[in-house]
Amino acid sequence: MTDAKGEILSRIRAALGSDETTAAPTVVPREYRSAGEHAPGSDVVLELLIDRLVDYKAEVHRATPAELPPLLARLAAPRPAERRGVVVPHGLDSAWLSAIDDADVRSDSRDAPLSAAELDGVDAVITAARVAVAETGTIVLDGEPDQGRRAISLVPDVHVCVVRTDQVVQTVPEAVRLLGAAPGRPLTWISGPSATSDIELERVEGVHGPRTLHVVLVS
Repeated sequence: MTDAKGEILSRIRAALGSDETTAAPTVVPREYRSAGEHAPGSDVVLELLIDRLVDYKAEVHRATPAELPPLLARLAAPRPAERRGVVVPHGLDSAWLSAIDDADVRSDSRDAPLSAAELDGVDAVITAARVAVAETGTIVLDGEPDQGRRAISLVPDVHVCVVRTDQVVQTVPEAVRLLGAAPGRPLTWISGPSATSDIELERVEGVHGPRTLHVVLVS
C-alpha cells in the first residue's frame, strides 16, 4: 500500500471512529431520506417526472393499455416511407405490438442477439422499464426479458420506453431499494436522449445513444 493510500484510509477509519485492530464492523451512518413524501405513481410524482423528462428533451406520452399498441406503432416508425423495422426484447408483451406488422418486428435475445449493424439498421427499439425516478427524470432498465440487452437501447436512433405509472417513484433511494432485490442484473440509467456538449457548450444529441427518447406512461 502506498503512503498516500494508507493516509487516506487512516483518515477514513479515524472519521468513522475505528482502526485496523477493531474487531467489530463499523456502522456507517446513513441519514439520507429513504423515501419521498409522495406515493409511487401519485399525480405529484408523475407531474415531477414529466417535468424532468421534458426538460431533458425527451418526448412524453400518456396512454391507457388499449391506446398503447397504435401509439407504439406510430412512435416506432419515424420514417414510415422507409419502414426499416423495430427491434424488441424477446420478452416484451406481444399485445403491445399488435398494431405493428409482424414483418417489421425483429426480436433480440441473449441467445440470439442481433449484431450492431443489424441494430443500426432499424428505425427504433421498444422496451419496458424496471423503475423511473421522478426527482431526477431517470428511467432504469435492468436487463429483464421485457427490457433486453443493453445494446438494443443504445444503438437504434429512437428508443420508445414504456413505463407503468405505478413504477414511478419519487427518489433515488426508493429506486435503489427496488433494484437491490436483484443486484446481479445489468443496469442502464437513462435521463433523456443521448447528448453531449463541446467546450463551447454546443449541445449535440445522439452521439453515444438514441437521438430521440419517447417515454410512454401507461395507466
